[in-house]
Amino acid sequence: MPSESDTASPPGTGPGGGVSVSSRVRPVARGRIVAIANQKGGVGKTTTCVNLAAALADVGRKVLLVDMDPQGNATTGSGVDKNDVDLTIGDVLLGEAKAADAVITVETAGYDLLPANQDLIAAEVALMEGGHKEQRLSHALRPIRQNYHHVFIDCPPALNMLTVNALAAAQGVLIPMQCEYYALEGLSTLLDTIERIRRRANPGLHVEGLLRTMYDVRNNLATEVSSQLMTHFGDKVYRTVVPRNIRLAEAPSHGLPVTRYDRGSRGAVAYLGLAGEIIRREREAHQGVSVRQRSR
Repeated sequence: MPSESDTASPPGTGPGGGVSVSSRVRPVARGRIVAIANQKGGVGKTTTCVNLAAALADVGRKVLLVDMDPQGNATTGSGVDKNDVDLTIGDVLLGEAKAADAVITVETAGYDLLPANQDLIAAEVALMEGGHKEQRLSHALRPIRQNYHHVFIDCPPALNMLTVNALAAAQGVLIPMQCEYYALEGLSTLLDTIERIRRRANPGLHVEGLLRTMYDVRNNLATEVSSQLMTHFGDKVYRTVVPRNIRLAEAPSHGLPVTRYDRGSRGAVAYLGLAGEIIRREREAHQGVSVRQRSR
């Protein structure tokens, strides 16, 4: 059963959930794109995008958040008025603007943002009718991705052409999910889609990890589903667990990530812990590559 200690200080984090100093000074790769996806709505995709981006920015990582949802929740959750932006990701996908020109620096959160609003619906229709429709986002991000350590794409709650573009552009997929009855069924559909995209358009695509969100330790079903996830996916399941938390739910209405709204809240500690876990995994992967190279 996940416990409070799971959310408080996973490996790679320091006291209070902050990332340890040693994580700050190690060189890290740039340009890694991760799609945060789940076709089921209300599982914490946007919450994870905004708060993970802010947590990594807090430890000196350069982060770009790409809002690929016409609802524009990642945009408003970052404190940006989605109806008062000159350029959006929709303009970029339509070829009417370069990604670099549409990027906004979100000073209050510490990361850069490619915003979205309802105009993205028109861009999706155009993608359905145009050539190379699955690769538009990948091509658009190519000139700027190396400016960042992390690029996170907030996908819409549907397996539509916008999500396909995100998966075709990404190297990894982070899947937030609630531990509830229909979770595993929906996960199977998403994994099938990821496999199709991998075969058809993006051979390097893989599942980065599964993140348990809105977790309630008092819920027996949540504990059972969590156990099933661990059994089936093992190390692919992040040790960090994001609990249900009022401050985490309140933060978007203030246009702030929870780490800036209430850094001591359980929600903030969880996302700081997730950032630490991602850095630890990065470090272990880098060390593994180095060991293999030395053994040749």
